[in-house]
Amino acid sequence: MASTERPQAISGDNFLEGKLLIALPGMSDPRFERSVIYMCAHSVTGAMGLIINKPIEGLGFQELLRRLELPVSEKTPNSAILFGGPVETGRGFVLHSGDYEGADSTLPISPDISLTATLDILRAISEGDGPERALFVLGYAGWGPGQIESEIQANGWVHCDADSSLIFGANMESKWAVALRKLGIDMSGLSAHAGRA
Repeated sequence: MASTERPQAISGDNFLEGKLLIALPGMSDPRFERSVIYMCAHSVTGAMGLIINKPIEGLGFQELLRRLELPVSEKTPNSAILFGGPVETGRGFVLHSGDYEGADSTLPISPDISLTATLDILRAISEGDGPERALFVLGYAGWGPGQIESEIQANGWVHCDADSSLIFGANMESKWAVALRKLGIDMSGLSAHAGRA
């Protein structure tokens, strides 16, 4: 680590909610290797987040709409669809800027980032009436009570404040390194066993 600052201890309800969770080198689960996860919920009952840097090869937003038999127009973006995590991989989510709110279906996570999981937002985006910025995600990452805290203590993850430009940035390949740099972490000096006595 280039920084001598240690990651904060996790305490209090919803501590990780709205933060970024970053996989450290040596992550033992290949599904999460080099992952950056936006944490949507964290409480004593568990945690839920979306991986924001792993595009699903060969699947774009327009193709997803066609599969769902929704209209595609000249205003429809063809953004990547992301692998959000290994849980319920057929379930879709849109992580988006706070300028859009679906009737009773949008969950604000922070003042500028919300989550919507209904077809209404897909229709709105297709017609050019959706949020200014959005990520399309299939599946999510989930943890049971105390599980994410244990994984952080075992040096699987670090966390930092979220940053909209990183979350919605188009360069998926660089998100992991950029997120680690936000913490002052030099990847070349990291070990999977750092911090163990």
